[in-house]
Amino acid sequence: MRPRRLVAGVMLGTLLNALNSSMIALALVPIARHYGTGLATAVWLVSGFYLAATVCLPLMGRLADRFGPRRVFVSGLALVCATCALAPLAPNMGVLIAARVLLAVGTSVAFPSAMAVLRAALPGGPPQSALAMIAAANSASAAFGPVIGGVLVQTWGWQAIWLVNVPVTLAGIALALALLPKAPPSAAEPGPGALAGLDLPGIAAFVLAMGGLIGFLLSVAAAPEWVLLPLAAAGAAALVRRELRTAHPFLDLRMLGANRRLLGVFAQNAAVNVVFYLGFIGLPQWLQAARGDSAGAAGLAVLPIAGVGVLAMPLVTRLLRRNGEGVVLTVGSLALLAGSLGLLLAHADTPLLLLLPLTLLLGVPNAFNNLGLQSAMYRAAPGEQIGVAAGLFQTFRYVGSIGASVVVGVVFTHEVTDAGLRQIALVMAAVSAVLVVVSARGARGAAAPPDR
Repeated sequence: MRPRRLVAGVMLGTLLNALNSSMIALALVPIARHYGTGLATAVWLVSGFYLAATVCLPLMGRLADRFGPRRVFVSGLALVCATCALAPLAPNMGVLIAARVLLAVGTSVAFPSAMAVLRAALPGGPPQSALAMIAAANSASAAFGPVIGGVLVQTWGWQAIWLVNVPVTLAGIALALALLPKAPPSAAEPGPGALAGLDLPGIAAFVLAMGGLIGFLLSVAAAPEWVLLPLAAAGAAALVRRELRTAHPFLDLRMLGANRRLLGVFAQNAAVNVVFYLGFIGLPQWLQAARGDSAGAAGLAVLPIAGVGVLAMPLVTRLLRRNGEGVVLTVGSLALLAGSLGLLLAHADTPLLLLLPLTLLLGVPNAFNNLGLQSAMYRAAPGEQIGVAAGLFQTFRYVGSIGASVVVGVVFTHEVTDAGLRQIALVMAAVSAVLVVVSARGARGAAAPPDR
């Protein structure tokens, strides 16, 4: 089957998770005003989405591996469609937060299912251009989500950020049904009997471990919920105990332990996103609070951080095809390091035009590192577990972004200052330096992938 046909079948679905995670930002104040709640309560529309997506991504990947990616993909989009059609009718904030959780669950099926579709239909591996198109869709939706959300809220109200998903999901379902292959004969049929092979105790332990960890991280900046750490530890202990003893684990810990390459990809993905989101979250706050720039000017200043990845994707695809992931990741990590070191020199009187090159450098990994790591994950993951691996890949992305938000929240708790920006830049530079070393070692030790 032609790769472009497969990518067309999953493209609309893959952009929904990143789009909805960023589009909500400019709707929080209008939603809080509509329901008469404080902004602290409305922020749970963001936190609840992050928490649910982080936990559900590997689970959705496991379902795609077991029941067939096309079936799971379409079911997830149907859940998104129904949720977004009804969410504007929510009678209170609690119901709307629950709808955001369901939205996260539904959109979490897309990326793992897309990777499973490509692996099943193209055993020899998809062309790098196919992976690049999926990566570009994610980058573009994250980059322009706030802009799209702002236009929708200003024109039609906060309800529009929900309703816009309805036609997109309907189109995505139609394309998936028309273009994606049906479930292979080895796929399980949905039903009560099929649940027995899902390792429900392992899933429950994973939810407890990740839910406790992410919940704690989300609470650090305001009032740390220390009670969540023992819950996370208990969940992790139960997960290890269960997965090492069962014949059909939800997370194959033995495989992960033996596959150091895949674990390295996950760790690098988290680290890259720590640096990326430290800039993407921290810089706009500093521009507005320390420099006095308008929200519009701050938004334009950081747009290259997210947008340059989309423009650079064709170049990265060619470089990846010729030189392999190691070179691509090294270039991206060097750009991160250069941008981070440049931020150490920034202060409130620095002209905005001098800051733009730094935001361009910080945006480079949105193409280089994202596509390089996505390709490395695809090659390192076992074929029968590509869905779970792809879900974990995205989970580590969320862990990195949440970790970055914690750092920004702690540093800027009392006041947004030049000194605070330098502290953030030091963290960015330290993590980037480690990424450069790891990527350079990988570039020396790995051969380039075949030209395809």
